[in-house]
Amino acid sequence: MRAPFLERIEKRALVCDGAMGTMLYAKGISPNRCYDELNVTTPQPVKEVHLAYVKAGAEVIETNTFGANRFRLQKFDLSAKVREFNLAGAHLAREVAGEDLYVAGSVGPLGIRLEPLGPTSLQEARAAFREQIAALVEGGVDLIIIETMMDLNEAHQALLAAREAGQVPVIVQMTVQDDGSTPTGARPEDFGRSLDEWGADLVGINCSVGPATVYETLERIATVTGKKLSAQPNAGMPRTVEGRNLYLSSPEYMASYATRFIQVGARLVGGCCGTTPEHIKAIKAAVRSLSPQRSRAAVEVVARPGRTLEPVPVASRSRLAEKLARQEFPVLVEVVPPKGCDATREIEGAQFLLEQGVDAINIPDGSGATARMSALTLAALLQQRVGIDILLHYSSRDRNVLTIQSDLLGAHALGLRNLLALTRDTPQYSTLLETAVFEVDAIGLVNILNNLNRGLDVGGNPLGAQTAFLAGVSINPCALNLEEELRRFQYKVEAGADFAVTQPIFHTEPLAKFLERARNFAPHLPIIAGVWPLTSFRNAEFMNNEVPGISVSPAIMERMHRADAGERARHEGLKIAQETLLEIRPLVQGVQIAAPFGRYALAVEVAHVLGRNRPPTSVSQP
Repeated sequence: MRAPFLERIEKRALVCDGAMGTMLYAKGISPNRCYDELNVTTPQPVKEVHLAYVKAGAEVIETNTFGANRFRLQKFDLSAKVREFNLAGAHLAREVAGEDLYVAGSVGPLGIRLEPLGPTSLQEARAAFREQIAALVEGGVDLIIIETMMDLNEAHQALLAAREAGQVPVIVQMTVQDDGSTPTGARPEDFGRSLDEWGADLVGINCSVGPATVYETLERIATVTGKKLSAQPNAGMPRTVEGRNLYLSSPEYMASYATRFIQVGARLVGGCCGTTPEHIKAIKAAVRSLSPQRSRAAVEVVARPGRTLEPVPVASRSRLAEKLARQEFPVLVEVVPPKGCDATREIEGAQFLLEQGVDAINIPDGSGATARMSALTLAALLQQRVGIDILLHYSSRDRNVLTIQSDLLGAHALGLRNLLALTRDTPQYSTLLETAVFEVDAIGLVNILNNLNRGLDVGGNPLGAQTAFLAGVSINPCALNLEEELRRFQYKVEAGADFAVTQPIFHTEPLAKFLERARNFAPHLPIIAGVWPLTSFRNAEFMNNEVPGISVSPAIMERMHRADAGERARHEGLKIAQETLLEIRPLVQGVQIAAPFGRYALAVEVAHVLGRNRPPTSVSQP
């Protein structure tokens, strides 16, 4: 009969099992399937994996529930099955483990970003973890392993949820990079100290890296906590061979490090991705040969001061920021990055716009699916060669957090100060990219910008210097789900947005109603309205029916239908844009004017109705 888990590890280290996903994949189960669903629909392969690890000598069996939370299951339309999958996973593992071995409930990350890097609140995250863990505890697990955590805030919510869900031991395992820090930048000393203070029973590392880095990281954690440690490394770093990830660390190599893990304070050792029953068998033999280890003494390291810097005053960050602060109603015009590497036409266009009194140029990010110059590169070229202020649109799509931080630091070094933080939709026109990666959304981008402005990275680590970004966000007053749009706008404001830019406006009334409600949480936030001069009836149809978030009023559609195409249509589109601009002028603090097909003179003509810009010296294209 097994003793309570925490009593047993006081006497000696226990061996945990290895990878579940690796073994199921080897059995021919597609990685595109929901592996957690197998607990109910196809339990036999799961039982076979558990049994293989038991035969190899594992004393702790993890349930096949790593992704069995409502957020991950939602991707398979299975979010209503959280309790069912976790109960079944616990029962399967117990059936194999019997009464002599321990069953650990596996709890992985939610697969989404939490505040401040994403739209999901800490309370929502804790509720999702609590729902999963409560089912595992109900199913009879002996302990909970919260594993592969990249975000320390998320790990904290999972730990809190575990304490609320039941009275079982809780292990929290972070995942780290080659330098021992988490992907969000938290150092081992910092997350080790925090997990100790928050009450984790064991603190550990799993996944992402091989045994050597895990060992070095455990050594650093051991200097700040007296808690028992755990280690479940990958079988080395994967190597891609013919489209498959192969893990090359041998069982003997993994076993040699298992003994080192125990010597530094680990009381649970096992494996993660790429590890097999052969690895666990070798680890068990190595652990069995060790004599019981005495508890180590923790050596406390003085906590590193945060060194948060006071942000640069908003009005001092850029010329655009100063104009907004002075309520000068700045005029921005869009310049799209060119196809290829020749930006001559765009540079000439920017010079033309500067001469016509335009205050700044906004540059969209990721226009279409053709080979275009990067928005960041064009922004730097125009600012340096023309000297006009730039509003760089920056999208989180297909960029991870580290790439985003690198891009933003580089943009600041190049002199760019104004950024519009966007999430962007998935690619619409590309036949090459069928999926998109979203590590953070626009809310997370604003939080990253806010951190950088205080001299910190996303992990709260001091950078030694600070940025001075003016952070803008996008809003859509004509959104189909207006409540969700307002909710997200409020989150963006709370994250630190300095101004907002609307989608192109063709309805004054929806804008007025949206801003009236938004003033409840953003009473003084400057709003820049988007204005688009239509060029033909076909252009109006396209904007109204095929561009997400844009609605052209029936009256305007009728006017463009009568004008149809050609010069008459362009003149009517110009007139509509000018009328719209005059109507919304009392509601907003600036305007962003599109230049369809690179017609910069047309955009200047729209702005001329304000009476503060010089009339265009030439209607010919620069």
